[in-house]
Amino acid sequence: MKKLLLLASAFAALFAAPAGAADLGRPAPVYRPAPVLAPVFFRWTGCYVGGNGGGMWAHRDWNDGSARFGTFGSQTTSGGLGGVQGGCDYQVGHWVIGVAGDYDWSSASTNNLNNAFPLITDQANTKSLASLTFRTGYAWDRFLGYVKGGGAWVRSDLSIQTAGTTLTTNSDTRNGWTIGVGGEYAFLDWLSGFIEYDYYNFRSDTQNFACTAAVPCRGFINIPVSFNTNVNVVKVGVNVRFGPTTRW
Repeated sequence: MKKLLLLASAFAALFAAPAGAADLGRPAPVYRPAPVLAPVFFRWTGCYVGGNGGGMWAHRDWNDGSARFGTFGSQTTSGGLGGVQGGCDYQVGHWVIGVAGDYDWSSASTNNLNNAFPLITDQANTKSLASLTFRTGYAWDRFLGYVKGGGAWVRSDLSIQTAGTTLTTNSDTRNGWTIGVGGEYAFLDWLSGFIEYDYYNFRSDTQNFACTAAVPCRGFINIPVSFNTNVNVVKVGVNVRFGPTTRW
């Protein structure tokens, strides 16, 4: 029995020796760390529509367009505004370029006593603002800082009054230019919010205020009145975005 056990052990050692030698000849396994995925960045390329709201501050100079009476006075007023906007952006690296348009309804009404005619009151109500602009900015992932500039339009209702009676009215729509600066943050791939400041400047324009014979306007009959207007706006808003928004 002992001889059989010794013989079995010898055979086992004989077969195990080549396997062990083969293992000794193999290189040790090399363990590599799992690959790290590149971070996902937000991409601003795409189009958007949205809404906004905020406040405006307007300054308007009334002047005699015929140069006979000089200045009629100045007005400074403030009020709220709200409206809609839309546009499209394209991103190259960190830089973003785009076009945008907006339209805002406003309510900023004021009046002043006329310098040349103390019994006359000049009243103005800014009804709406609109712009079509180019914008360019620099993106830090989901945050975009930008500047913008382009053409602008303002619509105002104007009137001349005395003793609480409206003598004549006019509606004034003028064009000008605007510049602005703002920041926008993408909360979701399809939803972003922004805050911006805009300055508007509108060219001098002349309107004729003609009174009817039934309501005489004294010296204001057919006197042309010119206006210089500038507006400051601060507003916040949200945009719903469409198009590709992420990249690896």
